[in-house]
Amino acid sequence: MDLSRFHSMDSHILLSIVNEQLRIECEDLEDLVGQFDIPREGLEDKLSAIGYQYDFLTNQFKSR
Repeated sequence: MDLSRFHSMDSHILLSIVNEQLRIECEDLEDLVGQFDIPREGLEDKLSAIGYQYDFLTNQFKSR
């Protein structure tokens, strides 16, 4: 999966992909942004715009 163009992806599809990657491949959000070489702040801002924030306890983006 190529997330390098995450900023132009539909936010809800991005949410689904990111949560799937967090669930099966990445230990945490830092691991995900490092693996895909994307800016954490940009990813969090995009998902925050649709009402989701990262929850480190469950290792997923959840609705606020």
